[in-house]
Amino acid sequence: MAAPRIGFCGIGRMGEPMVRRLLAAGHNVAVWNRSSAKLGPLAAAGAVARGTPQELGGRVDIVLLCLGDGKAVEDVVFGEHGLAHSATPPRYLVDHSTLSPALTRALAGRWTAATGGVWIDAPVSGGTDGAAAGKLAIMAGGPADAIESVAPVLRAFSSRVTRMGDTGAGQTTKLANQAIVATTLAGLAEAFVLAKRSGIDTAALPSALQGGWADSVLLQTLWPRMVTPPEHATGTVRVMLKDLDAIAELAQASTTMQRVLPEVRRLLRDAVQRGMGDWDLSQVFRIGETESESGA
Repeated sequence: MAAPRIGFCGIGRMGEPMVRRLLAAGHNVAVWNRSSAKLGPLAAAGAVARGTPQELGGRVDIVLLCLGDGKAVEDVVFGEHGLAHSATPPRYLVDHSTLSPALTRALAGRWTAATGGVWIDAPVSGGTDGAAAGKLAIMAGGPADAIESVAPVLRAFSSRVTRMGDTGAGQTTKLANQAIVATTLAGLAEAFVLAKRSGIDTAALPSALQGGWADSVLLQTLWPRMVTPPEHATGTVRVMLKDLDAIAELAQASTTMQRVLPEVRRLLRDAVQRGMGDWDLSQVFRIGETESESGA
């Protein structure tokens, strides 16, 4: 069987390394991005740049999306010159963006009605480092046979593809993932300020706690970035707040009581209001430092 033709929409912090992994695996990849300037380096690496999602969609078998929010996804798929208007739409649409499960189910229904194709929600976890290393974790929702069909392509940038259930299940799993990440992040931020203000060598703490109950990938990854602020954000405060808004929507729809996450959401909203929205997630501890100094 001929290798599938792949399209990729959304060349951001995550999208670029994902496309590079696809190219390195020998895939035929066409790319589109709202800002065409980001397409040049990928075209030089072997990708084919397309002018619109509609143009891209008519020439691929599988299209992958990695976009900022639900509005961006809806615009790229159903807007003017969107994927749904392609003469021969791709058979599979795989959305790596993080959306609410309800919106995902609505968009998937529209896609199937308009094109006859299959929508797979497949959000990812692992950050830009995981994308570059090909070690992302993918949690997928949709028909089992469809996920099985696209899995060989997705393994170019992932170490694991897990079907979690029907459409929307991937997004629900990602929101559970983000709940764990966000609450752990808030705990790390408070611990960092406590350690720093108490005179502990903060740089030594990750190795001191390695192997203990407090150890985690987040401790080992984010704590050093708290000690030495990174030049470039691998995950931003603004994006995490967007995900916590989706969690709040899901909690309300499922009548789930939440006590900790609303406080973390307040913390991140405060950070965005203070102009920290595009900062690396590791830097939210700075709010704690400010509040401690002010006696809050």
